[in-house]
Amino acid sequence: MAVQRKLNRNSSHRRAMLRNLVTSLLREEKIVTTVTRAKETRRIAEKMITLGKRGDLHARRQALAYIFDEDTVTKVFNELAEKYADRNGGYTRIIKMGPRRGDGAEVAVLELV
Repeated sequence: MAVQRKLNRNSSHRRAMLRNLVTSLLREEKIVTTVTRAKETRRIAEKMITLGKRGDLHARRQALAYIFDEDTVTKVFNELAEKYADRNGGYTRIIKMGPRRGDGAEVAVLELV
């Protein structure tokens, strides 16, 4: 079983934050966040795209249980599933941008390939 990073949040806050990040990534196809958040978000986003590739009703309901926006789920199942149909994983890319000006946290761009 994979170990999940705590991200200095309690479990409900962490879950809500990751759901928001995944929803934003799949809707916008590119987000800017810290490196550790990007690594955690990537794990879940790749699973959502894999659900989209499966394409059955159960997979759609599993995605709807995690992603906040119904339009985003439709995008995952229609557009992104077609786009990555011949790709076996590795749907995202993390590009490190260096430290953030305010607090020095390492910032990265998380984007769909």
